[in-house]
Amino acid sequence: MSDDQVHAVRAFSRFYTGIIGLLDEGLLDTPHPLPEARVLFELGQQDRTDVVDLRQALGVDGGYLSRLLSRMEANGLLARERSARDGRRQVVALTGPGQAAYRTLNERSAAQVGEILAKVDDPRRRRLVAAMRDVESILGGAERAATTVVVRPARSGDYGWVVQRHGKLYAQEYGWDETFEALVARIVADFVDARHADPELAKRTAAWVAEVDGAPAGCILCTQKDDETAQLRLLLVDRSARGKGVGGKLVDECIRFARGAGYERMMLWTNSVLVEARRIYERAGFELVDEEPHHSFGHDLVGQNFALDLVTRTG
Repeated sequence: MSDDQVHAVRAFSRFYTGIIGLLDEGLLDTPHPLPEARVLFELGQQDRTDVVDLRQALGVDGGYLSRLLSRMEANGLLARERSARDGRRQVVALTGPGQAAYRTLNERSAAQVGEILAKVDDPRRRRLVAAMRDVESILGGAERAATTVVVRPARSGDYGWVVQRHGKLYAQEYGWDETFEALVARIVADFVDARHADPELAKRTAAWVAEVDGAPAGCILCTQKDDETAQLRLLLVDRSARGKGVGGKLVDECIRFARGAGYERMMLWTNSVLVEARRIYERAGFELVDEEPHHSFGHDLVGQNFALDLVTRTG
C-alpha cells in the first residue's frame, strides 16, 4: 500500500461527501443530521427491528445508538418496546411522524441522485454504477456474484468498445500486437458498412453486447459467409465476467439468430491458443474442420476452422 493510494481514497471520500452533502447540518435540507437519517432509512425498510440487529446493520457503538434512539424517541420519530420473544431485548419502529420523515428523506435522496446521473451520458452511467459495485464488493471483503447478465443488440457507441477491448485484452493475455486490433477494426467497419449498404443483408446479420450488472463485458457478431453459411465472429468475454456463462449466452444468441435467419450452417475461425473460447464452441456443438499454422499478430499460431450444422437432418 502506497501513500498515493491512501491519498487517492481520502480525496475521493472528501469529493463524494461534498457532492451528496453528508456533512451538512441537516441531510437533504431536512432537520435530520446524518446519524438520524441513517436510522430513519434503516427503519423505513421494515415494520419493526430488534435494536441489536439495528446496531449491527449500522455498525455503531451500543451506547451511542441508545442515546441516539432516546433523542429520536423524545422527538416523536420512533417508539421502543420490549421484545415479545425475549423480554431482555428491545424492538424499535417508526411512528407516524417518523414514517413521514423517512419518506421525505427517501424521495429527496432519489431526486438528488437522479439529478447527479442526469448530467452523465448513458455509457458513463453504466461505468459509474459498475465501478460503485466493484468498490462495494472489494471493501465488503468478498467478491459479489453478478446479479444480472443481459445480452442485447449492439448500438452506436458499442463498436468502438468492441475494437478497443479486443486490442487491449489480446495484448495483455497473448501479447498480440496492434495488427490484431487493426484487423478487428476492419471487421467491425466492414460489418457496419455492409449492413447500411444492403437492407436485406442487415436482416441476416447482427451484433450483440453482453452486460454484467449494467457494464459491457462481452460481444459477438453474426456475419454472412454466403447465402447458406453464417459466420460467428469476434466473440469476447472480459476477464471480470468469466465463469458467469457470458460466453455461452453470446454464442447461443448468435446460433439462434442464424437459424432464424435461414442459414443452413455456421462457421468460425479461431486460434488454438484460445482454449476457453474453443470449449465454449464445442459445448455449443461446433466441430473442428481443419487447422493450419500461420504467423500473425507477431506470433506463430495455429488457425482453426469450426463448423456447426444448423438444419435438423431426418432420414
